[in-house]
Amino acid sequence: MLDVELTPATASGYVRRAFDELLAVADRVGDDWVNERPLGPDTNAVAALVVHCCGVAEFWLGHVGVGRATHREREAEFSRTATVAELRQLVAATLEQVDADLVALDAGVDSPHADGRTFLQVDGSDASLALHVIEELFQHLGHCELAADALLR
Repeated sequence: MLDVELTPATASGYVRRAFDELLAVADRVGDDWVNERPLGPDTNAVAALVVHCCGVAEFWLGHVGVGRATHREREAEFSRTATVAELRQLVAATLEQVDADLVALDAGVDSPHADGRTFLQVDGSDASLALHVIEELFQHLGHCELAADALLR
C-alpha cells in the first residue's frame, strides 16, 4: 500500500522545478524570440505560457485553495508579452506566494471558493489540488519546449 503524504516542501520542490525549467526555455529563446508565436496566431509564445503558469498557480492555490479573491483574466494571459527578466521577476513573486499558499493549505485553511475543487480529477483534497497545479505546470513546460524547438529550428 502506498501511503504517502504530500508535504508543502515536496509540492514546492516540484513547482519550483517546473518553473526553473520554464525559465530555462525562456533563457534558451531569449528576448528576441520569447514573445513570438511559433506557428502563427493560434499558437502560444513562451512568455505567454510562463505568464499563464503563474496564473494557474495563483488561481488554483491562492483562490480555490486558500480563498484569496482573484482578478485573473485567463484568456489575456495568452497574449501577454514580457522580457526574460520580467518573467524571472514574475516567477519569483509567484514562487514566494506558492510557498505561503502551500503552508496555509497544510494548516487547514478553509476557502470560500472550494467549489472549484469539483473540477479536480481525483478527490478534491489539498494534495489533489497541489498535484493538479504541478500537472498543469509540467504540461505547459512541454508546450514551451515545443514552441522553443519550432522557433529555433
